[in-house]
Amino acid sequence: MKYNLEAAAQQNHDTLLTFGGAYSNHIYATAAAGKRLDIRTIGIIRGEAHKPLNSTLQFATDCGMQLNYIDRFTYRNKTSEEYLNSLNKKYGRFYLLPEGGSNTLALKGCAEIVEDINQEFDFICGACGTGATLAGIIYGLHRKQTAIGFSVLKGGGFLEKEIQHFLQQVNFEPSANWQLNTEYHFGGYAKTTPELWSFIEKFKKNFDVPLDSVYTGKMFYGLFDLIKKGFFPRGSRIIAIHSGGLQGNPENHRLMTD
Repeated sequence: MKYNLEAAAQQNHDTLLTFGGAYSNHIYATAAAGKRLDIRTIGIIRGEAHKPLNSTLQFATDCGMQLNYIDRFTYRNKTSEEYLNSLNKKYGRFYLLPEGGSNTLALKGCAEIVEDINQEFDFICGACGTGATLAGIIYGLHRKQTAIGFSVLKGGGFLEKEIQHFLQQVNFEPSANWQLNTEYHFGGYAKTTPELWSFIEKFKKNFDVPLDSVYTGKMFYGLFDLIKKGFFPRGSRIIAIHSGGLQGNPENHRLMTD
């Protein structure tokens, strides 16, 4: 969000509008940024409203974000000129942050993740929702480094084209130093299984690092499974990006109270 927030300020916007699911890290981050910078925020949420709010949406509301729920059909057409015009009429002038913050400015910011890593590595892994974070990481890689994204979406194969599209927008030459894994979604976005929860619990016990069931739990499960299967050459140095999402865990789960 770094360069999007800079662009919004340069264009004298006082309102940020963005999109996301009920467990979206991006919704959470946009609301937090709005509160910190004293900027109005509006979140267009996929699906119906449910009370009580989950912890992600409750936090967004507590930060002052105005939530607007839309059905899935409308959400699929959220970037149409007609729908965006209707939002302008309803909310007035705003800076539009795409779902997941997914634009070329996001790639520029996410590329800095690689710059901030102060040790050598061969592979870098992260969870994928919209694919923008992975695209930015790919954009920031050095030669002989490989990025692996773990889709948290069922049927997430379409993300490969999305990632390629993001990279084309910044004139990044096609390369073979990345791949998208779609085998560890555990039923789809915000879906989970006892097997995944068991892994998350053991991970917390063994490493004292909490994971969430929407994003990072799936990525680390996939990473550890690939290691067991011998996917990585012996001696490989692997970086795993913990991209947050703990607020998406059930509040009554003991991981949240440790």
